[in-house]
Amino acid sequence: MAAEHRITGARLVGRYTLLGIVAFLTLFPIYTTLVAAFKPGDKVLVNPLVPDSFTLEPIMNAWSDGNLGRYLFNSFVVAMIVTIAQVVTSLLSGYGFAMLDFPGRTVLFAAFLATLLVPIEATLVVNRRTVDALDWLNTYQGLAVPFLATAFGTFLVRQALMAVPGELRDAARIDGAGHLAFLRYVALPVIVPTLGALALFSFLSSWNQYLWPNLITTEESMNTVQSGLTLLRRSSIDEPNALMAGTVIAAVPIFVALLLFQRSLVRGLTSGAVKG
Repeated sequence: MAAEHRITGARLVGRYTLLGIVAFLTLFPIYTTLVAAFKPGDKVLVNPLVPDSFTLEPIMNAWSDGNLGRYLFNSFVVAMIVTIAQVVTSLLSGYGFAMLDFPGRTVLFAAFLATLLVPIEATLVVNRRTVDALDWLNTYQGLAVPFLATAFGTFLVRQALMAVPGELRDAARIDGAGHLAFLRYVALPVIVPTLGALALFSFLSSWNQYLWPNLITTEESMNTVQSGLTLLRRSSIDEPNALMAGTVIAAVPIFVALLLFQRSLVRGLTSGAVKG
């Protein structure tokens, strides 16, 4: 017994050591960014890891000089459009693959998932030509439309709906409830955590888009925040902490989204992992 306890204790120490190393590697870049963002420009390269001074001037300068207010607004509008659309399309398509029986369902679903293997770079040229032909350059629809549906979201919702007991569907059919009624009143409340996790993934993915916005925006007023950070870096070469300050500003919505949806994220990703 004593040997078993010693082994368990050693494993526990090893696990916490590994977690500590991973946490350090994850948080260290965030720490250095925060330190640089709140230090005066003439002190940012002096003891860069020590927060020996504090000022909000870099934040205010990045906000005003980098026009980040406009860029944040553009990113928020596009991210919300993409998030809402992906949740709705994933919900409907996931329900179809999970609850409806139609010829070729398995083959079609496999083909649907196969699109996840296609890198986004392979579709950029075609999508860019399509957006240009529709005269959607420098528009919100041009930024958002190519990402209104996602195979990953369909897969996630389908797996969650597969866990809904078939007896509930049979009972709803006996009561005269159609597919939309069953989805709204029975299935939807069950998979709300999964939809919350999907919404968070969609928002973060859209918010961090860089390549696509740069391809279809030529007007500075339509830049997203990631493109704006690049412009801020180019225009503030003599201010080494300007980019760090802009990065902190751009990261605030991400942290807010994580705080709001962290419970849904955990529940959505672990739902169905334990069956009783």
